Amino acid sequence: MSKSILTLTVNPAVDRIVTVDRLAFEDRGYIESTTEAAGGRGINAARVLTGFGASAVAITTSGGETGRRFEEKLQDDHFEKEVVKIRNGIRVNLTISDRRGLSLKLNERGPILFPAELNRIVKAVEKWLPKASWLMLCGSLPPAVDSHFYTRLIKLSTKHKVETLLDTDGDPLLHGLEGQPTIVKPNQSEAERLLNTVLITRTQLIDAVQRIKTLGPQSVVLSLGSRGLIAATSSEGVLQVMPPPIDAVCPIGAGDAMSAAIVWSLHRGDAFSDALRWGVSAGTASAKLPGITLANLDQTKEFFPQTQVTRIAV
Repeated sequence: MSKSILTLTVNPAVDRIVTVDRLAFEDRGYIESTTEAAGGRGINAARVLTGFGASAVAITTSGGETGRRFEEKLQDDHFEKEVVKIRNGIRVNLTISDRRGLSLKLNERGPILFPAELNRIVKAVEKWLPKASWLMLCGSLPPAVDSHFYTRLIKLSTKHKVETLLDTDGDPLLHGLEGQPTIVKPNQSEAERLLNTVLITRTQLIDAVQRIKTLGPQSVVLSLGSRGLIAATSSEGVLQVMPPPIDAVCPIGAGDAMSAAIVWSLHRGDAFSDALRWGVSAGTASAKLPGITLANLDQTKEFFPQTQVTRIAV
């Protein structure tokens, strides 16, 4: 039986997406549509993995009235779910975007979790690890959760010989690196906060992935949106992958699509450079779709031949 890919979303949300004709500071915009979806980086990643034909299991939390709406929306998804019930209500995240691709994201911080609830999350992960090849640790941790929580799960996964991808920000990212995940995947702002520096030039970005790699992970994938990615890999040195130029419709969720496609490709046994090309292709294909629609395998395949990979350093 082929192994599953696990995603963990400790701080999920009901994503409310408001599309307006235009976003302008101190001026009026008109709402064209409002949609709600079950959101969270790990939920998005599980959607992409399922669209690519992989077996995905999304482990997440749910509580309160928002949790009820979240679980209702989650029924539309066909991947396996493990929902850990919590006492407090999960959050609502608001995204306002316009036709030009400008967007404004307003996220709630999330619920307070009790120690017993955190232990139940660890137990849920532990239950699935023997049947998994990868664990994707996705998104922020709610307030007051120990920032070493992901570190603990990375070490647990290593014990079960399960590869890990860490996609988070702030202290959970800094401490998560100490657990030596297989891949860490910050975007530019997350990397700037981690290294406490501004990254402007290509040289600075290359230096950044090499510096992050010294903090513990096997490989670093620095996601740069429409500029593709720069990665410091354990097997192929420093690589840059460039996407073809496109007119982005909605880049929300493109980073999650990238993470999922990289893991899907490595799970299949592809070379790291190919996995990075699949990641950039999935991010590019997703950015071309409206709302939080994430690309499936066919849509991603279209972009794969158009991505360019360059080896920068050994």
